[in-house]
Amino acid sequence: MTAALFADIPRELIERFDQATSDAVGLPPPAGGQRQAAAHYAASLRALGGRPEEPVALYVHLPFCPVRCLYCACHTTVTHDGTKIDRYLDTLERELDLVTERLGRGRALAQLHLGGGTPNYLTDCQLIRLMEMLAHHFRIGTDTATNIECNPRRTSAGQLDLLKGLGFKGVSFGIQDLDARVQHAIGRVNSVSLVRDVCATARDIGFDCINLDLIYGLPNQTPQGFASTLDRVIEISPDRVRLFSYAHHPTTRPHQYAIDAASLPGPAEKLALLHGAVHTFTESGYSWIGVDSFVRNGDELADAQAAGTLRHTCIGYTCGPARHLLACGTSSLGEVDGVYVQNEPNADAWRKAIEAGRLPILWGHRLSDDDQRRHQAIQHLLCNLEVPLNLLAGLAADYERLVRCAEHGLVEVGTDRIKVTPRGRYFLRGLCTQTEPSLGWSNNHWGVPQLR
Repeated sequence: MTAALFADIPRELIERFDQATSDAVGLPPPAGGQRQAAAHYAASLRALGGRPEEPVALYVHLPFCPVRCLYCACHTTVTHDGTKIDRYLDTLERELDLVTERLGRGRALAQLHLGGGTPNYLTDCQLIRLMEMLAHHFRIGTDTATNIECNPRRTSAGQLDLLKGLGFKGVSFGIQDLDARVQHAIGRVNSVSLVRDVCATARDIGFDCINLDLIYGLPNQTPQGFASTLDRVIEISPDRVRLFSYAHHPTTRPHQYAIDAASLPGPAEKLALLHGAVHTFTESGYSWIGVDSFVRNGDELADAQAAGTLRHTCIGYTCGPARHLLACGTSSLGEVDGVYVQNEPNADAWRKAIEAGRLPILWGHRLSDDDQRRHQAIQHLLCNLEVPLNLLAGLAADYERLVRCAEHGLVEVGTDRIKVTPRGRYFLRGLCTQTEPSLGWSNNHWGVPQLR
């Protein structure tokens, strides 16, 4: 999108979609229903166990951090007691038992992702133990896409060498912003030289993919300061960049009260930050993928988007074959055979359920036929920037909602499909949030209606 076309976007439109997206974040879980959800999830695992040819992915949540970053929207635990992490791994091992008792042990993994929290806060011994546990329950092969999220300040050359030896191919460093004023406001300080050195070391050790995570909409962010961050990121030359939108919800994330709301950019200023990132990355040899990702031209995600085979899960964009995502650890999200679940985010509740021999499910949602069609439509919007009209058959309200967006120049309605316009690309998150009432998503969170 050209600067002139971007400047043409009315402020009223920006504020409307900013509010729509914000309202969809952090929905409270329903009361009750855990046992019913766990039963449906268990049945789905057993059914999937009878189809060993279908690939699966696994997400493992490691919630521990040495300090709490003020912007954080994840379920984390700040501790300096290594025995707490050991006990967590004890319980996680039992959860893996519960899952594989239903799915079958030794299932091949197409994808493995360790997220947090700060997964590389674990000691070398704990990381080795974790990977041995996973290898005991699943088959992790040379073709498994293995990724781990890391805090660059907790990363050393020795640790990266260990992670490579444990089979990790991709590493993601959360830097958020490289401007000192922003870093101090959010409690996440990483010097440019540190990030540069860590990325160079990871590349020398042989990681296939180096990703950097950024956030726009943070306190004290300005177009000039963020442009400087983007220039430095371009110099570091990561393979991929994920650019997330900051959501300020201190009532549900009390630590965010430490952020001065007056220092946050407004909706128009925030969208200008996104526009600056889009311009910088696309002019520097990166493809803009979906909502929040940028990859080097020629990356498999860019090829998948061009071929129409790109998919989106709670851990981001993927071109892997797995449509089933197993989730282990506190607060983790999974999807098996159209059943969506989230584990208990509270560590004590999670542990008690597992010790009682139950899958530690907080909530679940089994997709109806309408939900399935709606979910496919959202996948097309998120990944292909269009949706075939046949997918909206029987979804009159969703169709009308999208058609009304044409009045604002966000979509074009054709004879067989609805396409997102260059202007609409900036509002893609809002388009999807407004179109999927049963599974509202933002920043790796889903809405949580009752299982039915």
